[in-house]
Amino acid sequence: MHKVMRGYIRAVDAVNYRLGRLVMYGIFVMVAILLWSSLSKTFFTPTLWTLEMAQFAMVAYYMLGGPYALQMGANVRMDLFYHTWDDRRKAWFDAFTVLFLLFFLGVLLWGALSSTAYALGYFGRDPLAFYGDLVWSFVTGGLAGASEVLGRFERSPTAWRPYMWPIKVLMTLGIFLMLLQAMSEFFKDVLRLRGEAA
Repeated sequence: MHKVMRGYIRAVDAVNYRLGRLVMYGIFVMVAILLWSSLSKTFFTPTLWTLEMAQFAMVAYYMLGGPYALQMGANVRMDLFYHTWDDRRKAWFDAFTVLFLLFFLGVLLWGALSSTAYALGYFGRDPLAFYGDLVWSFVTGGLAGASEVLGRFERSPTAWRPYMWPIKVLMTLGIFLMLLQAMSEFFKDVLRLRGEAA
């Protein structure tokens, strides 16, 4: 069992570390968008897309960088007593509190899956059935088969009216990766409590 836990930790940490290192440069994308917004408003015709695109870039940066921040211990903690505890007590406390995080992320993931299904044109109550049909249609009929399952795509109500599914897919992916990273942190705490290295 400990081999499985260590393998899981190595795999999830490697994926989230590499993705986090890549996504951290997304701040420059957001700065470039906001710089262009300022320049276009000052010297040219103001553009409609810059503010919303900056928001999308920030959401992608935040959601995909979250698992990396959790892995590096950069998340915010209420550190009134925690810093004075020994490593074993910290591991007990972290192993207990991560269960609340896992529950919260599970609920958040369900909401993200439902919202993404809505953005892809599904208006029913069972998003997992929609995704199953979508994958099956893609496997059996390719893109043409998948397009039969997809409905009318959700668009933003702003003047620019971008499609919402790309950012919702990224949000869902970020929540899923955060869920995997939280489980990795739980396994690390369990191994620490057993006196073993992760």
